Amino acid sequence: MTKRAILQLDTLTCPSCMTKIQSAVSKHPGTEKVQVRFNASKIKIDFNERQTTADQLVEVVSKLGYTVKSVKIKTEA
Repeated sequence: MTKRAILQLDTLTCPSCMTKIQSAVSKHPGTEKVQVRFNASKIKIDFNERQTTADQLVEVVSKLGYTVKSVKIKTEA
């Protein structure tokens, strides 16, 4: 089943940061779609819950040096 994680970051300061996050998260197993909103400091990630978890996705972003302030999970139909 596909779920969507919406990660609110502390700050996203430059377009190259956006590209760096999108690339790293896209390579994580189970990630189906990644959308980084630079101006809103948000990341929307559609993922297969059988292959990964929201916590693992947060860890990917955190290891890049970004602070995740909040996470919302939605089940996609």
